Amino acid sequence: MTGMSTVTTDIITALARSQHGVVATSQLVQLGVTRRWVDNLVRRSVLRRAASGVYVVAGSVPSYRQQLTVGLLALGEDSWVSHEAARALHGLDRSRPDVVEFTIPRRGGRPRLPFTIHTTLWLPPIDRVVVEQLRCTSATRTVIDLAYAAVPPVRLEAAIDSAVRLGLTSPLVLERRLADMRGSGRRGVRLLDALLVDAGGHSMLERRFLVVAREAGLPRPATQVIHRHDRRTFARVDFLFEPYGVVVEVSGRKGHSSPAERARDAQRRNELQDIGRKVYEYTWEDVTRRPEFVTRTLTARLHDAGWRR
Repeated sequence: MTGMSTVTTDIITALARSQHGVVATSQLVQLGVTRRWVDNLVRRSVLRRAASGVYVVAGSVPSYRQQLTVGLLALGEDSWVSHEAARALHGLDRSRPDVVEFTIPRRGGRPRLPFTIHTTLWLPPIDRVVVEQLRCTSATRTVIDLAYAAVPPVRLEAAIDSAVRLGLTSPLVLERRLADMRGSGRRGVRLLDALLVDAGGHSMLERRFLVVAREAGLPRPATQVIHRHDRRTFARVDFLFEPYGVVVEVSGRKGHSSPAERARDAQRRNELQDIGRKVYEYTWEDVTRRPEFVTRTLTARLHDAGWRR
């Protein structure tokens, strides 16, 4: 009995270590642990029941990912972390790492578990990824699901822009995936359509600049454009009005202040000017509080560079 107990404990410890301290009865049985021993370990408080057939190992540190693992094991292989929980798992802005939320195929009733559970008729492979060993909806599908769930515009906007910034999706990918999923009665579609118009920046300030430029009737610039020379990347610029060689940078409330940072900024600007770029900068206050100043000066600068309405 002692030998069996030692072997069982080692098996459970190894499995739990890879699953945030969580194990399922079905997994243990596949590894040769009898259900009788599982029951014995529960009586001895080595395992604590977290859901039907799912246990947390005593001594493991409670965490958000542990909760997500409990849900995935309880719901089975066709379950995926989704919506706000997927937003947090992907590390998108304005996440709420306290929401435990999943999506499962629509097959009758929903399981009775202490989680938020959504159902869907369609979750193809393109919408599924694995993040930190947890099954999860892709960032693109997550943004669309959040739109359908009618999250406030400012939170949906933050999800879009941070997913783009992190390289997890792009405005074009979002537009194409939304077109595939679009259907009458889908909540949030119009809002997502509207927000995608000014997507592509990496921050709220960059989004605001795109809004200002669009409302002024200016051409849409390319965003986050990388500049290379002799196989070396020397600059990534916020906006490039490509046909006219005009670069626009937008700076937050706290700019670079150390001598080293200022030196790097100057070197970067000089190298951009060396290849013929005209570099201009607008501050947070310019874009958010003086958009007419941005419109007037940028229009003149683009006009001088050859742009005509």
